[in-house]
Amino acid sequence: MTTNLEPYPSFTHLPAWCRYVLLAVLTLTLLIAELTIGAVEIPVTAILGALAGSPIESVWHNILFEFRLPRALNALVSGAALGAAGLLLQTLFRNPLADPYVLGIVHSARLGAAVLVTFSGVAGHTLLSNLGLAGDVGLALASVAGSTLLLSLLAFISGRVNTITLLISGLMVGYMAVGLISVLLHFVDENQARAFKAWDDASFAGATAAQLRLLIPGVLLGLAALWMLFKPLNALLLGDRYAASMGMPVKRIRRIALFIAAWLCGLVTAYCGPVAFLGLVAAQVARGIIPSADHRLLMPAAVLLGASLGLAADLVTHLPWSRHVLHLNAVIGLVGAPIALYVLLRPHTKP
Repeated sequence: MTTNLEPYPSFTHLPAWCRYVLLAVLTLTLLIAELTIGAVEIPVTAILGALAGSPIESVWHNILFEFRLPRALNALVSGAALGAAGLLLQTLFRNPLADPYVLGIVHSARLGAAVLVTFSGVAGHTLLSNLGLAGDVGLALASVAGSTLLLSLLAFISGRVNTITLLISGLMVGYMAVGLISVLLHFVDENQARAFKAWDDASFAGATAAQLRLLIPGVLLGLAALWMLFKPLNALLLGDRYAASMGMPVKRIRRIALFIAAWLCGLVTAYCGPVAFLGLVAAQVARGIIPSADHRLLMPAAVLLGASLGLAADLVTHLPWSRHVLHLNAVIGLVGAPIALYVLLRPHTKP
């Protein structure tokens, strides 16, 4: 996998720790901007005071804690999860274009959720809304199950086809999942179909407070598990035979890593919908900023970049536009696609 990029010239003179600090400052700045900017502008001092427990105007309090803070936390955590998943998938499939959306994983996760919605409709009651926390957990597990099935299929065929065929296979299975979702929705009532249709457009604004209480610990758990795999993942970059010669159980490591990727992608898709290209862009830009194959160095950069990109895209989406409503994936595509093309078309060093 030839993804060891020449470092960006503006960063060559900076030590690695300084690059991480800059990425963290960028993420924090975007987080504050998310809480400040909107149809109603709230001063930064008022936001900091409210977060510290000081009283603020009731209108500002409602806007901040009921709308902006949950949305910003969702963008932060989900972006970080997709950034980590993108880098992980690129390592596992040795493919610089691997991404949860490109490989069709998010569509398969949506299919898992659609199956659950359909069963609830056939059962004659609105299962998900009536069960509260259990319904939110069920939605997440169904989404993770869908993403796990597709990742297992891609892992099975990855050693038998080239990288282009693998990408096309993921895309085709993803489109099949989209078609199956349309078929399944014929078996649910109109209210459930309308709710699911609204979920087709990716957004960080739709998750409830209860869902965030599941999403945030779930993503942190996945990232913590991923941290334990950094050494085996570095060995896998040198080939399965090399990793096995070091005494590593290659098949078991791959299965665990694939499940972590499915877990992260499934959780985000369950509560945010099909977010496109964020993982691809975050992982590739991380390789340009931190020109290393070591996941202990790359993964924190991918996580911070994913969080920053999620916050930036959501901020642009919710700017007080007078005539138009922007969609999250449209913003990520407009910003992310040129970045991805720039990164991928730059000269590569030999691996």
